[in-house]
Amino acid sequence: MVGHTSISGAQVARELDTLVRLYGKPAYIVSDNGTEFTSRAILEWAGKNKVEWHNIDLGKPQQNGFIECCNGSLHDELLSEELFDSLADARRKLAIWRYDYNNVRSHSSLGNRTPAQTRRAFEQDESITPDALVQPQGPSYLTARASL
Repeated sequence: MVGHTSISGAQVARELDTLVRLYGKPAYIVSDNGTEFTSRAILEWAGKNKVEWHNIDLGKPQQNGFIECCNGSLHDELLSEELFDSLADARRKLAIWRYDYNNVRSHSSLGNRTPAQTRRAFEQDESITPDALVQPQGPSYLTARASL
């Protein structure tokens, strides 16, 4: 999550490539119907990476409740509370908020653990089979020439 004034499907695809390298490939992604998520670049990325992409129904944010909860916290705790002097200031404050949200603050939905603690516990759980997370592969999607 990095502050931008706008974001294209090609930029989302590049960020997804980074996330796949770091955390492995998801089985599917659920998103809203923003133009950055319905672009040709995202359709190509999902096809080339064999990741199912599900768009929620228009006007049904509850179909993607996890991100809506995070978005609500972001809005209530940062966007409605802070004034940003510049894009760099917004990015700095967003990085601080994101660190707190993922590493400091416990979440009741995660058994009062932080997301970072939950991920570590998941990775260390010996009952989890090695294919529970799709393993990262080399980047196969270049976005420099993608249509938007």
